[in-house]
Amino acid sequence: MNVSIEASNILFADDEIVVVNKAADLLSVPGRGADKQDCLWRRVQQRFPTARIVHRLDYATSGVMVLALSPESHRNLSIQFQDRKTGKSYQAVISGLLQQQSGTVDQPLRCDWDNRPLQIIDHKEGKAALTHWRVIERLDDASRVELTPVTGRSHQLRVHMQFLGHPIIGDRFYASEAQIARSERLLLHAQMLSFSHPVSGENVTFTSPVPF
Repeated sequence: MNVSIEASNILFADDEIVVVNKAADLLSVPGRGADKQDCLWRRVQQRFPTARIVHRLDYATSGVMVLALSPESHRNLSIQFQDRKTGKSYQAVISGLLQQQSGTVDQPLRCDWDNRPLQIIDHKEGKAALTHWRVIERLDDASRVELTPVTGRSHQLRVHMQFLGHPIIGDRFYASEAQIARSERLLLHAQMLSFSHPVSGENVTFTSPVPF
């Protein structure tokens, strides 16, 4: 069954790009097996047949994504992501109360091959991973934080919050059973994405309201 992305989740579209709001618990691209074919990319293609994936969000993460509508725009945007010329901001609710107001996590990551798709910190074989964080609000045994990744490693924000001792609430991979039970979904949302428009060169910024 072909499912199209809802019009309300299309944040912007022109001849070169489409910017969308991905739902939580939706793959960015198809996975292995017939049961993993429904994904954001296929849904967008129902409305924009030439759409190409430029970057991904985790299955459990919601928020802003951009897709390219031409080979030239795909090349341009891919280079921007590769060269870290994009701006990204996430919001999360993490378990416990952070004592400091802001900080940075600089811990290299690699795949935990025996427990894929989980990632682990590895100072010998891991790839550099850097995350800035800032407390927005302190809640009841939880903290609402803004997370700004400098690198874009898989599960980076989730592992870095776990490293701080404050896993993201609802994280089925890195949180405790009690922390998972506090939310039906992962409380992580890509709230802002900025980049240079692949044709005009104009710096554009897109935001999505935090749903939790």
